[in-house]
Amino acid sequence: MHEENKEAANGCGKIRSGAQNGAALLALMEKTGYSMVQQNGQRKFGGPPPGWEGPPPPRGCEVFVGKIPRDMYEDELVPVFERAGKIYELRLMMEFTGENRGYAFVMYTTKEEAQLAIKILNNYEIRPGKFIGVCVSLDNCRLFIGAIPKDKKKEEILNEMKKVTEGVVDVIVYPNATDKSKNRGFAFVEYESHRAAAMARRRLIPGTFQPWGHTIQVDWADPEKVVDEETMQRVKVLYVRNLMISTTEDKIKAEFNKFKPGVVERVKKLRDYAFVHFFHREDAVAAMSVMNGKCIDGASIEVTLAKPVNKESSWKQHFNGQISPSSENLLGFPNKEDGTQKSLGKPASLSVRLNGQHSPGPPEVERSTYPIFPGIKLTPISMYSLKLSHFSSAVMHLDYFCHKNSWAPPEYCLYSTTGQDGKILLVYKVLISSIADDSQSYFMPEKLCTTVEDAKELAAQFTLLHL
Repeated sequence: MHEENKEAANGCGKIRSGAQNGAALLALMEKTGYSMVQQNGQRKFGGPPPGWEGPPPPRGCEVFVGKIPRDMYEDELVPVFERAGKIYELRLMMEFTGENRGYAFVMYTTKEEAQLAIKILNNYEIRPGKFIGVCVSLDNCRLFIGAIPKDKKKEEILNEMKKVTEGVVDVIVYPNATDKSKNRGFAFVEYESHRAAAMARRRLIPGTFQPWGHTIQVDWADPEKVVDEETMQRVKVLYVRNLMISTTEDKIKAEFNKFKPGVVERVKKLRDYAFVHFFHREDAVAAMSVMNGKCIDGASIEVTLAKPVNKESSWKQHFNGQISPSSENLLGFPNKEDGTQKSLGKPASLSVRLNGQHSPGPPEVERSTYPIFPGIKLTPISMYSLKLSHFSSAVMHLDYFCHKNSWAPPEYCLYSTTGQDGKILLVYKVLISSIADDSQSYFMPEKLCTTVEDAKELAAQFTLLHL
């Protein structure tokens, strides 16, 4: 047995007795043949396992495990997680006290094993009354770059990023909704690894690097939603991007019906993207291969399978304000079809009571209060220097979004009418002058509210969804 294994085994004996803990971990290593090393606040079991040849498993093979009892260690965790497949590496986060920190990362040898672990071990009762949480671990390799000149093409942005950072794989640029020759003022840069992306983020700190003479914004892009293969095999909705604002739903339906008449059930278009629903999956897959790259009204469209989203969640928004376009039913208004954009976003906690009904939303964010002790220093701070996660209302999100994109603040115009029961009902119209054009000069939901607060919140929510 290696000395480092003995060291690691004895490194957390302050909760369970040192002898018990060390003996249990040494027995595990002798049984499995895996090594164990403790460093930088974590203890690594395996990585690679005995006899492993070749590179580590690809992205998508790791799961995050939360809510682990603080006095539970590898000798109990490994047998549980081996039920889903062969463990390449288990990293248990450790405290100086010898307790674990309540979470770990488990990497399997295949993506299928990782998905199985999520399926069978999420909410697993690992001890009486103690349930662990298991979900996909997001190894983020993508950066968001904002405030870039809108006349720059993908190749120019790619070359500029390659000049100053290493490991650039690709650049994702979205065309402007009204002028396809321009970008939207931001891009996503994909790197070969999380480490490469982290080093690039450090290198691109605003103020130290000014491409084309512009001060850019840099932050992590929220990874796209991971949907298991089994779910994707049932999808019969296509996400169509890069449409002209003027292109109608009828035109899109007609174009997608050309290769096989009558296969399209309905089309839902929002600004410059749309969702095309098919009666049968095989027709959706066939249409995707035929229509991807085709021109509609002069615009070259991109077509992919839409990613389903749990309808219990509400809407997701990227920290830079771009609601991401490739999944539907993120925001539900009664008697109105739903639509959203491609997931690069963080959940926004919003649950508004409208006319006696809850709009769909995730659980409320925890709001804690803390006492101000004498001598605590309070520092003036701008709202715009905070992260998006600090805000819990759509009104604040929209204001933050406009600021981040160097737009004028949103203008709210209040309208009222009298309901059948005599109540005053309200709705806000939202104008963002920086992006107003002939086809879209304002945003206004199709629902009335009984209070000013609800009306404004709904209008902001509606606007974010359609930007």
